[in-house]
Amino acid sequence: MTLMRRTFLGAMTALPLALTAPAQAQETIVLGEVNSYTRLPAFTEPYKKGWQLAVEEINAAGGVLGKQLEVVSRDDTGDPATAIRIAEELISKEGAVLIFGTFLSNIGLAVADFAQQKQVLFLASEPLSDAIVWSKGNKYTYRLRPSTHMQAAMLAEEAAKLDAVKWATVAPNYAYGQDAVKAFKSELTKLRPDVEFVEEQWPPVFKIDAGSTVRALEAAKPDAIYNVTFGGDLAKFVREGSLRYLFEDRAVVSLLSGEPEYLQPLGDETPDGWIVTGYPPEQIDTESHKAFSAAYEAKFGELPKTGSIVGYNSVLAIAAALEKAGSTETDALLAAMEGLQVSDSPTGPFMFRAADHQSTMGAYVGKTALVDGMPTMVDWTYADGADYLPSEEEAAKLRPAE
Repeated sequence: MTLMRRTFLGAMTALPLALTAPAQAQETIVLGEVNSYTRLPAFTEPYKKGWQLAVEEINAAGGVLGKQLEVVSRDDTGDPATAIRIAEELISKEGAVLIFGTFLSNIGLAVADFAQQKQVLFLASEPLSDAIVWSKGNKYTYRLRPSTHMQAAMLAEEAAKLDAVKWATVAPNYAYGQDAVKAFKSELTKLRPDVEFVEEQWPPVFKIDAGSTVRALEAAKPDAIYNVTFGGDLAKFVREGSLRYLFEDRAVVSLLSGEPEYLQPLGDETPDGWIVTGYPPEQIDTESHKAFSAAYEAKFGELPKTGSIVGYNSVLAIAAALEKAGSTETDALLAAMEGLQVSDSPTGPFMFRAADHQSTMGAYVGKTALVDGMPTMVDWTYADGADYLPSEEEAAKLRPAE
């Protein structure tokens, strides 16, 4: 039995007898969940399996506050207006006590604004835009996944060790890509004031013209490339760049490209030696991760992916907040979220900072490789998210006044 299961079982034995009576046991705590399932299935489907596993384990261990958790999940189809309408229905019609989820940054920001207007807690599980916790942060929104700034800073630390001076960047032209390039430039120039950026390519998200993008990067003759493309755009970029020898004797630092969702589809086209953030599930041997991975594989017949971790940790955080609050009331949940500690997650302990509502959940940094014909990460380390954030005092200044 995992520590998480023991914790919830122990909590249940301490509850008054009345809370375990059959009639009360039928009551549930409804959590509203929104995500782009049909638009981005490669990431959101593993994410859904992750939160489903966490709910199942928590309920099997007795639930939270004497009640079972119930997730009512909806597909926003990648449209912000649809996401807002769904969030409203989850609160007003389904009785959800909070909202969690979303993937695309524009949808995360839209739901964050909804949460502020409706005064309901929103845990942004996956969106990476820094605006969610900084320039457009609000009292009601917290973010779980390590941010764009955090992961860019992790990569900049590795990039600074290279001999490269002239850099080119390629990133999708929307909030996430813009934030990722800005953060990488800022962090790398702090560590290496001698570097210069000689070319920027901004393809539209999911619509990259890989040929023209590669030709433009090639013409700039950079020493190294910082890549932020993902999904289908990444596959096209890798294929075209390899055909034109863009990556020959040239370092590439690539955000998210070590995540199984994006790495595995590259197959035997996987580039060798790219420095990436990602997740190597088959190689992590901590007790908490092994328990999670074994349970996930037993239930779904596959290894977990990055989305699986995000979904699982989302529900662990929500359960911890409910337990700490001792209530489903929004004010109590908001108070509980400030400085909330989650001690037994598959990726290790993390907390939510009071100053900017960002979690300190980290990421894995390593290199891409083909091992026995399978795309994977090698030479990786776990980077604690707390080490790549500005101080809470500095972060508080980045947020609008409440």
